[in-house]
Amino acid sequence: MAQTAGVKPMTIAGRVALERERCLGMTDAERAWRKQWLKDQVLAANEPVHVEEYWRERTNPIRRFYRKPLDTLFTKLAPILGKARAQDYRYVTGKLGIIAVGILCTHYYFKYNGNDWTKKGGWRVIKTKPMVLPGQPGFPYKSERCVDSDYAERGFKKSVI
Repeated sequence: MAQTAGVKPMTIAGRVALERERCLGMTDAERAWRKQWLKDQVLAANEPVHVEEYWRERTNPIRRFYRKPLDTLFTKLAPILGKARAQDYRYVTGKLGIIAVGILCTHYYFKYNGNDWTKKGGWRVIKTKPMVLPGQPGFPYKSERCVDSDYAERGFKKSVI
């Protein structure tokens, strides 16, 4: 759903939001309205108010579950670090944790699910032949594979079976 629920957005500041419009002249009613509008922009000492029930209703239970450990930790650290710094550290810690889990999952996958002769699936990781230019040692490049059976053997000759 759109932010305005299909209704065209309208500024509540009116025509006196722009300094140029105010310089053209304002009526007494506009002056009173502008004075009240400026007063309304000042937040009270207890704002913004965090309503726990509102947050709970708007967030997914799964999201609340996986955020709970870091929320608990950084709620306890907030008096020491300060509220803003604790929120920043919580954000960075969460993102670094997700990156670390992604790296570990990728490492696990490539370590234990490689494509070899025992399975049909898995990603096949192959090395390209090195670039050897004329005048460099090892030119012309000769492959380590001696016979045709060495190609596409996918680790069969190294198996202990």
